[in-house]
Amino acid sequence: MQDMMQGKRIMVIGAGVSGLGAIKICLEEGLEPICSEESNDIGGLWRYESKVCSVKKHSDFSFTGQWDVVVQAEGKQESYVFDGIMVCSGLFTNPFMPLQKFPGIMRFKGQYIHSWEYKSPEKFQGKKIIVIGIGNSGADLAIELSHVAAQVFLSTRRGAWIWNRVWDYGMPMDTVLFTHFNSLLNKICPEFLINRWAENKLNARFNYEIYGLLPQHRFLTHQATVGDDLPNYIISGRVLMKPNVTKFTETSAIFEDGTEEDVDVVIFATGYTYSFPFLENNSIVLDIQRSMYKFVFPPELEKPTLAFIGILQPVGATIPTSELQSQWAVHVFKGLNKLPSVSGMMADIRKKRTKAEKEYLNSPRNARRVQYVNYMDEIASEIAVKPNLFSLFLWDPKLALEIFLGPCTPYQYCLQGPGKWAGAREAILTQRERIIKPLRTRTLICDQVPWSVPLWLKRICVALLLFVLTFIIKG
Repeated sequence: MQDMMQGKRIMVIGAGVSGLGAIKICLEEGLEPICSEESNDIGGLWRYESKVCSVKKHSDFSFTGQWDVVVQAEGKQESYVFDGIMVCSGLFTNPFMPLQKFPGIMRFKGQYIHSWEYKSPEKFQGKKIIVIGIGNSGADLAIELSHVAAQVFLSTRRGAWIWNRVWDYGMPMDTVLFTHFNSLLNKICPEFLINRWAENKLNARFNYEIYGLLPQHRFLTHQATVGDDLPNYIISGRVLMKPNVTKFTETSAIFEDGTEEDVDVVIFATGYTYSFPFLENNSIVLDIQRSMYKFVFPPELEKPTLAFIGILQPVGATIPTSELQSQWAVHVFKGLNKLPSVSGMMADIRKKRTKAEKEYLNSPRNARRVQYVNYMDEIASEIAVKPNLFSLFLWDPKLALEIFLGPCTPYQYCLQGPGKWAGAREAILTQRERIIKPLRTRTLICDQVPWSVPLWLKRICVALLLFVLTFIIKG
């Protein structure tokens, strides 16, 4: 199958960050990607404003794994045959507006829209606006609109924990928290201790109860909202926190606490649903966490030539996650990697589902939630690019320590195996300098290297690493 797939055509559906990564990997692996992008954004470089109408198994799919694809471009439909399909259309395709949960909204005389329709704040000048939903979009909208609105209200059902993009010592949050060291701590520390540490740390910045943000859930059970500026806008009165809306009148919103506020505009930042209407059997993927092997492959296809890229919710960066998924998918397409049996894949799916139901709140977002470092390592293991810390520690302890303690950057998965890059080691060892370089516009002379790891912490980590590796080997 490897030789058969060489130079064959792959349909990449969607030219967002996941689609672009899929195109890159296909080209590197000698395949011919054809990208279809419905909007007139960057995907227009491949097929300008084209839409995939249908994807169906070819008549001899059980033998060839090929797909019949109908694409509409410039008002015309054309049919093609592809050797593989990479669905990169993303999770945020269909705006979700639960109007039935807000009695009176249909007789509200003001304007109501979904956050997807929002483009710029200018036309909301002087308005009283309520933003419903405190995810990333809701928080960002409330902050931006407060600069022009007469008043912004931010309504939430359950509250939220607020991540800071800028973490301790001014470093990017993901470079500090998403490390193999912290991933190991998360595995060995009791959940209640991690919750207590995280919640105490976040409350030290501002009191969540006083600010009206205190969630009804623990930190680990639901994805946090990213919003460094939100407490500043709450304390200045530009954004007023409110509980859930019970109903609307013609000109106002009434909240669960009995208060009522006059509003001109309602913006529903209530998320999205997703579907893949172009698929022959859309039902197999409507419940993605229950039907996809490692969120990528449908387990019951005769040939594994359909992959879903970026259809998950990593607690961390999306782009490297999607690129690694693409690398795995292409290797499966080419026959370089084999998937487990159907029963093996279904067992893995059930195991992950049970774990998610135990650890997270029941919500569609949490059903697709994965921890960044753990998931990257899991997919990297499939294509033999996960770094072996024990081996590295023996022949390159400096590199091993940086991988273990430092940011989990994609360079780590370019040290060996497919996609190996000769500059990966140097990139890893110098990544901290590059992270802070944009800030060094006023260079100061000091004795301490910025953002260096203390020697005592290095020693503790070396001892811990040796202990864990010894335990694994004996086990």
